[in-house]
Amino acid sequence: MILNDIKKFALGIEYNGSSYHGWQMQKNVSSIQEEVERALSKIANHKINIVCAGRTDAGVHSIGQVVHFYTTAKRKKISWLIGTNRYLSRDISVKWVQEVPGNFHSRYSAIARSYRYIIYNNDVRSVFFPNKLYFVHKKLNEKKMFSEAQCLLGEHDFTSFRSIGCQSFSSWRKIIKLNIFRSNNFIIIDIKANSFLYHMVRNIVGSLIEVGANKKKEFWIQELLTKQNRNYAAATAPARGLYLSSIEYPLHFNIPRPKHTAILFF
Repeated sequence: MILNDIKKFALGIEYNGSSYHGWQMQKNVSSIQEEVERALSKIANHKINIVCAGRTDAGVHSIGQVVHFYTTAKRKKISWLIGTNRYLSRDISVKWVQEVPGNFHSRYSAIARSYRYIIYNNDVRSVFFPNKLYFVHKKLNEKKMFSEAQCLLGEHDFTSFRSIGCQSFSSWRKIIKLNIFRSNNFIIIDIKANSFLYHMVRNIVGSLIEVGANKKKEFWIQELLTKQNRNYAAATAPARGLYLSSIEYPLHFNIPRPKHTAILFF
C-alpha cells in the first residue's frame, strides 16, 4: 500500500438512537458504528474503520456526530455521501463528507461538545415522540432550573454528576454554556463543555428536574457540586431526551456545523 494513496475523510452523521445499543460496536447487538462501517466499506470496496468524536449511549440521538476514516478508494464526495446513505437504515444519515488533513482527529481535535436535552412537559403524554423526548407530567419551573444551573458554568469538579463506570482520569470539566428555556410544552436544556464525563449531562438534567418540580431547596445544585458525591444527586434522566447537537473544532479544519432541525431547535 502506497502512503500517498491513503486519504483521510471526515463525515457528519445524524441518527435516531432509539433502535440501537449505542454508538460503539458490540457483539450480538446492533450499533450505529457497525452499520456506518458496513455501508462505507461497501462504497470503498475495502474494510473501513471509523473513529467518532463522542460515543453515545443506547437510546441517545445525534444531529452532530463527527467521524473520520482512512481509505485508498478514489471516490467523489457525492459518491461517499449518496452511496453510503443508500446502504444505511432510515435511522442514520450522513449529512456531509470532506477530506481532512492527517493531523485531524474527530475526538482529540475537538475543542467543545454540545448536547441538547428535550423535555415534553405537559399533563398528558404525546403519541408522536415516545422515544425522542422525555415526558414529565408535573409542571416544571424552567426559570428556577435556569437560575439554579448557572453555578455549574466554568471549570469544576463534577464528581456529583459522574456515573459509576466513568473511566475518565479526572472529574474536572469546563461548562462553557448552559441555557434552559421553554417553548410551549417543551423545555430545552442546552449544555456546551470542553468535554463530558460519563452520563454527566443526563445526571445534571435529572437533578435540574427535581429543582424544577420544587422538590429541592434553593442552592441545592450548588450544594451538590460542592459535595462531590454522586449519592446526593438525583436519578439519571432517560437517554431518549438527549441529543448530541454539535462538535466544535479549530476553524482551520473547516468542519461544517450541523444545521438546525425542526425537532431540536425551537
